[in-house]
Amino acid sequence: MSDTRTGGDRLTDRLTHPRYPLSNAYDPRWVVDNQMGPHALWLLEWLAPALGLDALRPCARVLDLGCGRAMTSVFLAREFHAQVTAADLWIKADDNARRIAEAGFADRVQPVHAEAHDLPFAEDGFDAIVSIDAYQYFGTDDLYLPTLARLLRPGGRIGVVVPALREEPAGVEPPEHLRPWWEPDYWCFHSADWWRRHWTRSGAVEVEAADWQPDGWRDWLLWCGVVAEESPEEFHRTMASRVAEMLRADEGRALGFVRVVARRS
Repeated sequence: MSDTRTGGDRLTDRLTHPRYPLSNAYDPRWVVDNQMGPHALWLLEWLAPALGLDALRPCARVLDLGCGRAMTSVFLAREFHAQVTAADLWIKADDNARRIAEAGFADRVQPVHAEAHDLPFAEDGFDAIVSIDAYQYFGTDDLYLPTLARLLRPGGRIGVVVPALREEPAGVEPPEHLRPWWEPDYWCFHSADWWRRHWTRSGAVEVEAADWQPDGWRDWLLWCGVVAEESPEEFHRTMASRVAEMLRADEGRALGFVRVVARRS
């Protein structure tokens, strides 16, 4: 019997995930067309319970740092009724403003074009800071977190999800089975223990969680397969295909995701 479903129906079936009921409510074509890496809504939905309802209460002031095309910012506004500042370097504020308005959240999400080391915000201005698949690009700097944490009100929380390694590699070489795909940028991937130590010794926060996502690599592989076939951008199709090859070779031995949550001291 032939499959008579539309392409949209098939895409919905592929991306309907039992662990991410909130994300399942979003148009999968919108998510695919606006993605810039791993499935950002899935990762944010995994982060949210660890971040806590105090940080994500209605009208909470949330900085979405490295928001990309602002999908996560729309998610925060829609699901938690937060007031979101959507900051990104690579995507212009005007582009995100249009996308945010089309989603119906222009009154709750303010896009800002900003570099992570030059954020134009007042101290104590946010109840929470969230960063999905971005913090690894700037947050490995030993001096970065104390500067960022000052933007939080005392007791405010920061939560990030980053691509990660299950264990820190010994020496200066990548895991042998990943060598054909390894790029220098991947050295910003670290273990949960590394992130816990890195944040704790900063003295700026009290770490409340630093953990590995069970089977995160399977979600990542599933998503890469969809993007490789469905993305309208050749660059993303090519990158997703290459990452999928790497994840299939790895089979969860080394690669996945870590979430880190902390409270400003």
